[in-house]
Amino acid sequence: MPRWLSRVLDRIHEISQGRRVWFTHKALLEMAELGLDEMDARQVLMELGVEDSSGRVRSEATGEWMYIFKPRIAGALVYMKLILRTECVMVSFHEEAHEGPE
Repeated sequence: MPRWLSRVLDRIHEISQGRRVWFTHKALLEMAELGLDEMDARQVLMELGVEDSSGRVRSEATGEWMYIFKPRIAGALVYMKLILRTECVMVSFHEEAHEGPE
């Protein structure tokens, strides 16, 4: 497990419980396609575990870390991309197109 992952998960859980999660317009549209709302997404964030992590990448636009998670929700693999600030910003939330190696 990467050293940063435990801290990031703790922070995501804390932020989600405090309802300090913001969603980009794109993420809201993607969630709606899956029949999920903001409350559902916060619940998914509160339940994220080490096994859901798919690493992190730097944002080309801001230089911030974007954390990638792929949890299973009702049998479907979902791709989530998050940025952590004083709140959590949900950038992307959609069903994963494939389950093969990256």
